[in-house]
Amino acid sequence: MNLQIKKVKKYSGELTDFDLEKLRISLSKSGASEIETAEVLEAMEPHIHEGMTTRALYKLAFRQLKRVSGTLAARYSLKRALRDLGPAGYYFEQWTSRFLQSYGFETVENLVISGHAVAHEADVIAKQSKELLWIECKFRNTVDAKISVTTPMYLLSRIKDISGIDYEIFGETQRFTQGWLITNAYLTKDAMDFGEYYGIRMLSWDYPVGKSIKNLVDQKALYPITCLTTMTKREKDFLLSKKCILVKDLYENPDKLDNNFVFEKRNKAKIMQEVEELILEV
Repeated sequence: MNLQIKKVKKYSGELTDFDLEKLRISLSKSGASEIETAEVLEAMEPHIHEGMTTRALYKLAFRQLKRVSGTLAARYSLKRALRDLGPAGYYFEQWTSRFLQSYGFETVENLVISGHAVAHEADVIAKQSKELLWIECKFRNTVDAKISVTTPMYLLSRIKDISGIDYEIFGETQRFTQGWLITNAYLTKDAMDFGEYYGIRMLSWDYPVGKSIKNLVDQKALYPITCLTTMTKREKDFLLSKKCILVKDLYENPDKLDNNFVFEKRNKAKIMQEVEELILEV
């Protein structure tokens, strides 16, 4: 592949250097082999041009990757799939709860508790051993969205207001031990620095390095149902409304596809094939 283009346009409209190696790495992280990655890049080459938007570049890569393997395309689309848990973030909170459960936490969502000064509604409360965690979920549905330092500042004030109070949660009396911030977006450097200084655990698309959402999702195949390429938006929305949040949920309960008013019979086998490949190939 011998591309001569120098610049692509980011979602914000800013021009940035085109990085072929970064594109190659992103494709390989989907699980594509060197041969499959080379095949996708070769197919993309005639369509890549100077000033092309990163969004168009992603769509092109996704389309070509899907021709090689729907499963690879599903993994590649994880970032977009998390954004599709909107528009308001309600399903992202449910996904966060299921994500934490898969890592051994007990969870409860949307619980209102009284602090020293005011009442607070928790997105998610999680418990593991003697740790009781207040989880603040911040959902964003734009590509380059960043969470500024004001969010962990706000979270710190909430943690202060609920600290030192005994709460009856998960069948026992406990006090909150830490606050977490979980987002599908990016964090500004100030947000990271503030969180690290004040002991707020933060998890974003690319932070912390090696243990980000992307890394942790791939480890246990915690893909949201929205990443499936064999389903329509209507079908995905139906499953989300039935609390089928993870691809794993569908793997464990394939009878959720039995609604013939939503799912066409001929497509069910294709859907389950993609589901099994996503879950079993991890």
